[in-house]
Amino acid sequence: MNWQIITDSSCDLKSWDKEIPFDSVPFVIRVDDTDYVDTPDLDVETLVSAMEKSTVSRTSCPSPEAWYQVFLRSEKTIALTISANLSGSYNSAVTAREMVLEKYPEKQIEIIDSLSTGPKLIMLAQQAAALIQEKLPVDRIAEKLRQMAGGVHTLFTLCSFRNLVNNGRVSRLAGFLAGMLNIRAIGAGSPDGIIEVREKLRGEGKTLKAMVEIMAKEGFRGTEVVISHCLNEGLAETFRKLVLERWPHAPIQIFPTRGLDSYYAERSGLIVCY
Repeated sequence: MNWQIITDSSCDLKSWDKEIPFDSVPFVIRVDDTDYVDTPDLDVETLVSAMEKSTVSRTSCPSPEAWYQVFLRSEKTIALTISANLSGSYNSAVTAREMVLEKYPEKQIEIIDSLSTGPKLIMLAQQAAALIQEKLPVDRIAEKLRQMAGGVHTLFTLCSFRNLVNNGRVSRLAGFLAGMLNIRAIGAGSPDGIIEVREKLRGEGKTLKAMVEIMAKEGFRGTEVVISHCLNEGLAETFRKLVLERWPHAPIQIFPTRGLDSYYAERSGLIVCY
């Protein structure tokens, strides 16, 4: 096939029905002595339950070799990764691209740092497919996707910051304060792809309403919203309804998190991009 769209498994898409081939390169989540490969058939409930019983866990990003193998499949590739400031996946993809082009210089491979995770990669992948259908050249598509990545906001609300703290993604103090006394924290992705804790509130209702207010303050006017949830579709649906009360015509998609986002969002976590 002439074109393909490849993401790492921080993208919560498992498949789609579009004409452009789509695939993902898996992270590996290690809990105690068990490796959970983040393929589309990974049982997230099993992973999360194992995490909750364990005090030792970590993630491994896709290797250059894994990216290399998928880059070989097509003449033109759009690759999307989790924020380079959160993982080495982007650097692995860049290394793989250099390896491929040394041997096959005719291939065209563009790698886009999403500056986020989960829902933003879904938005970017869907947009990439639309741009390919417009028959734009690879470099022009990449330019548009990088512009889009810089303009899409990320919010999330978590009950626990344990894995984010243990893996150095947020400070230990911020994680401790966010996770105590039934507090749900609201976090955001910064413009350069760093995680920031913004607010700490007690109760899901207050938290979701506060997220809607943040969206309004940041200039949201009813454009596309993508929500990923970790084993809590009810919370995602409640948030969808709150958004539609404010912006009745906003197109909203909801997806369950795959393994990597489930690891960091933990049970009941919600990630929102708009």
